Amino acid sequence: MNKRRVVVTGLGTVNPTGNNTETSWAAVRAGQCGIGPITHFDTENFTVKLAGEVKDFDPSAIIDRREQKHMSRYAQFAMVAAEEAIRESGILSAAELKSSNAADAGISTKEYEPSRMGVIISSGIGGLSTIEEEHTKALKRGFERVSPFFIPMAISNMAAANVAIRHGFKGMCTCPATACAGGSNAIGDAFHRIRDGYEDVMVAGGTEASITELGIGGFASMRALCSATDPKRASIPFDQERGGFVMGEGAGILVLEEREHALHRGAKILAEIVGYGANCDAYHITSPNPEGEGGADCMRLAIADAGIQPEEISYINAHGTSTHLNDACETKAIKAVFGAKAYEIPVSSTKSMTGHLLGAAGGVEALFSVKALEEQFIPATINYQVPDPECDLDIVPNEGREAKLDYVLSNSLGFGGHNACLIFRKA
Repeated sequence: MNKRRVVVTGLGTVNPTGNNTETSWAAVRAGQCGIGPITHFDTENFTVKLAGEVKDFDPSAIIDRREQKHMSRYAQFAMVAAEEAIRESGILSAAELKSSNAADAGISTKEYEPSRMGVIISSGIGGLSTIEEEHTKALKRGFERVSPFFIPMAISNMAAANVAIRHGFKGMCTCPATACAGGSNAIGDAFHRIRDGYEDVMVAGGTEASITELGIGGFASMRALCSATDPKRASIPFDQERGGFVMGEGAGILVLEEREHALHRGAKILAEIVGYGANCDAYHITSPNPEGEGGADCMRLAIADAGIQPEEISYINAHGTSTHLNDACETKAIKAVFGAKAYEIPVSSTKSMTGHLLGAAGGVEALFSVKALEEQFIPATINYQVPDPECDLDIVPNEGREAKLDYVLSNSLGFGGHNACLIFRKA
């Protein structure tokens, strides 16, 4: 069976480095750190003081004030990022088609069949802030006095649902909840849906807003978070002094489209998505397999899916969380897949700038991977100071670089052993 080709025609993001793609990518190119003191709550009684917060976020241009009260922060991030991506793609919503008199404008409604357009947006935790707020109210007023909007604000699928409702997309609409692999699973699943003929257009990525007292407290009690107070020594992937990840928040959304569909519309093609691998370590609820076997097999699956050879990969956007186990295991996995070639492939972690966005990480890092291909530029692993013999690959320390890039691989490795790998090709 001939597999349809799938391209990227739109990008949108809200993350600690910027509230849109242009601003964020400019910051990432410049190696600017988006991590700072937590302002969402008082950290006096917390060992963790830093996070990658979204700054000056105002969704009012997309979501009216009344609707904002009934939509959790994680869903608002997704709505804003999706709007940016959809606008860049030029895809018209059902309402826009109706109001623009498509026939008179020479637009074929067959290009915008709602049942052929879907949404897959991951969230690892969903409306955690809403859960905390409503539980606090319930303890004072009674549990049957919580907001009637509590459930639709809290459940993880509602980011995808709200995007679909706003734009009238009636194809598959779902939410992979696979922890830190979720954003990449969403994009990979959307890629395969289009490739195999189920939809022509998919809005896909991840969103998360878990910088809350319970979110930070829960990860801190696991000793997963960094307790440093200097933002320059907090999220430091592959550095020997790394001591845990820094929580981030935001959303990263891509518009994926069947190639001929995009060309027929005259859309600008930003990159092509060519490979996707997904598997499970089946090892431990939080720790990766110490030999990196699951991650290595997942990269092999993506490479086979793309129909290329390992040596054709030009750059790897690593999962690179700044935890000892992840960075060491991911390094082993890359060596297992690429052999001696591993030392020639740049492997950087943009989490050094954004922190770890959990279910949104794969979406944001896929966006950075597409921009890397577009501009032929590899972002750095910033704030790197102390080399670790276990992590001895070319991690692009401190300064990004111009490079000839043909294929970029993006890794996402989540709690529960969930692994997802994406491969993008230069347009």
